[in-house]
Amino acid sequence: MKNRKLILIIASMGVFVEALDIAIVNLALPLIEKSLGLTSESSYKLQSAYVLVYGCFLLLGGKLTDYFGRKNIFLAGSFIFLVTSLGAGLSTSFTSLVIFRAVQGLGAALLMPSAFAIINYYFSEPGERSKAIGIFSSFAAVGSGSGLSVGGIIANYWGWSWVFLINVPVLLFIIAVAFFYLENDRPGHKSKPDIISALVLIVAMFFLTWTTEMLPHIGADPLKFSLLLGSTILFGGLLYRRLKRAREPLIDLKLLSIRSLRTGNTLFILLGAIFTGYLFLISYIMQQKFHYAAFEAGLMLMPFSFASAIFGKFVLPRMLRVMNDKIIAIVGTCSMLLGATCIILALQTHQLALLLAGGACIAGIGMILCFTGYSVIAMEKVPEEHLGVGASLTSTAYFIGGGIGLPLLSFLLNSNGSDGSGPLVLLGAFAVLGLVLLGGLQRYEKKAQPVL
Repeated sequence: MKNRKLILIIASMGVFVEALDIAIVNLALPLIEKSLGLTSESSYKLQSAYVLVYGCFLLLGGKLTDYFGRKNIFLAGSFIFLVTSLGAGLSTSFTSLVIFRAVQGLGAALLMPSAFAIINYYFSEPGERSKAIGIFSSFAAVGSGSGLSVGGIIANYWGWSWVFLINVPVLLFIIAVAFFYLENDRPGHKSKPDIISALVLIVAMFFLTWTTEMLPHIGADPLKFSLLLGSTILFGGLLYRRLKRAREPLIDLKLLSIRSLRTGNTLFILLGAIFTGYLFLISYIMQQKFHYAAFEAGLMLMPFSFASAIFGKFVLPRMLRVMNDKIIAIVGTCSMLLGATCIILALQTHQLALLLAGGACIAGIGMILCFTGYSVIAMEKVPEEHLGVGASLTSTAYFIGGGIGLPLLSFLLNSNGSDGSGPLVLLGAFAVLGLVLLGGLQRYEKKAQPVL
């Protein structure tokens, strides 16, 4: 077996870059708008293009990982991400920037499931897998959590182009090491991926995303919302029918009979709603309620990135030695709930310390513990030949959660004027629901052996 520590590092660096780019543009948007002459409404497309393509192609990325092999898809995703990062950084027009940003989402959709499948393949023993996923999770959590702060600081000192160009040297290193150190894996089955199902899934995900974005505006255009919802249901039904009848379906429906995978995916939906909502709300609260500039907000959020890295490196491994994955997940979900509570209190008392404590609980501790615990829960019973699809299911669930949660949070935020308490209460409710699911899984495993 080749150097597994190095393999763990490059897989984790790959997911770090992918996670970083979800949030890194946020605080750089004002400079991009000024440079390219955009409005706030137009610049939003930079985020939506990346997230939409990423979420729509994740399952296909997982299937291609199982079909073409972990190494090939990891290299392909890394190369696409590198080229599009370079193109986005050198763009001089909004159109080219959006195009590169969208194709960057495709690279991420290949990178994420293949990196996760690599971790699950090279670290197969339950104990070492939990530790490896913990490190992998810490990179993902640090990437997601540091995006806001890093984006603002880089854009302020180097210019907005470097928000994208900074990926290039990192990805060159990842590609070089992956090429020489990853095994040339030979997938066990040779049937071609079900492209028709993939296309139907992409259309269904597109309509689902569009429908959730319309939630705050149902009253303004109920007919459009009804048509979008009907289209989502229609293509969802067509996808289910196709998966039942296809000889080699995009997703083997037998996977969904694994209770731990179903529970893990549901937890990832809630995690996506909580953490994506937090990234959205913390930027709003610090700038609108506490009146900090974007650059100042970035500097104040930076310590959470270091705290997350330190926690993942030194604390999480010790916790994994004395706690199982279910307890890790419960502690992480409780941390999310505590964080939402602290931020609510901060809004009521205007105490910066409470606000930062809430951010530390969510971004510094909760995200790592939840991502680690939920990942192990979801993947522990998935067969090796379906690791790519299993990994992409969890990532897709996360994005569905973010896609559903953000419109709801936006609606509550607008309903409450400038007060962010309503959306934060919703985040707390998501955390409580997660605890209920984890408690149910604990009781189930005590009574019976897991299915499959």
